[in-house]
Amino acid sequence: MGNSKNGTVPLGDTEMHYARFGSGGKTAVLIPGLSDGLTSVKGKAALLAKPYKPYLGEYTIYMFSRKDNMPEGYSISDMADDQAAAMKALGIEGSYVLGVSQGGMISQYLAARHPECVRALVLAVTAPYANDVARAAVGGWIEMAKRGDHKALMLDTAEKSYSDAYLAKHRALLPLLGLVGRQKSYDRFLKNANAILAFDARPVLDRITCPTLIIGADCDKTVGTAAAGELRELIAGSELYIYKGLGHAAYEEAKDFNERVFGFFGSAAER
Repeated sequence: MGNSKNGTVPLGDTEMHYARFGSGGKTAVLIPGLSDGLTSVKGKAALLAKPYKPYLGEYTIYMFSRKDNMPEGYSISDMADDQAAAMKALGIEGSYVLGVSQGGMISQYLAARHPECVRALVLAVTAPYANDVARAAVGGWIEMAKRGDHKALMLDTAEKSYSDAYLAKHRALLPLLGLVGRQKSYDRFLKNANAILAFDARPVLDRITCPTLIIGADCDKTVGTAAAGELRELIAGSELYIYKGLGHAAYEEAKDFNERVFGFFGSAAER
């Protein structure tokens, strides 16, 4: 797709990969979830751009992976600090930020600790801390990854992400997921996942002052159904939208998801 670019940003002794697409005057930053621990954005700019085609005239969009070499004990707040460093290295400030799932956790710290980076914020299917639902889901995936059971990891992720209607429709195809994305090492995934278990942004959420939209789903089996409401209570002035009948993958299943996100960014630009 035109105007797409794959790039890297040096960060200390390593680098962070990003995909860039679009040519608009506004800058949007997209931070993906835990799946980035299995498949990064490296080399995928043209493919990743497709869902955002309606917005590429108004926005220049960056999607970032976590940095390549992550130390032991690498935390969500560390990820946010590195995200801010990468954005500043690329001259990105005052951007419109969408964080999905673990990306939403990173985005909470990004907006709280580096407010100059964030003009407006959308937090989708995420939580303010590692609640019991999230700990059970992620803890199970950690055990599957440790024993190298890729098929179980992919199937359980699907079961905890998609709506019942979606799963019923695609049930026959689900076993094929075990053939996709198998890793030689799950070290990167495990460092991302363990960071979630230690996550708690509640002490800093009162520092978020930019326009914020929280998107949840009332059948979310990954972060639970109460997380979005908790974020709404903790971030002053934030707005809340809940998808009915959808789960953690609402960002994929809801046909109006991107329209809702960029509609909010547009309204925030006018404030």
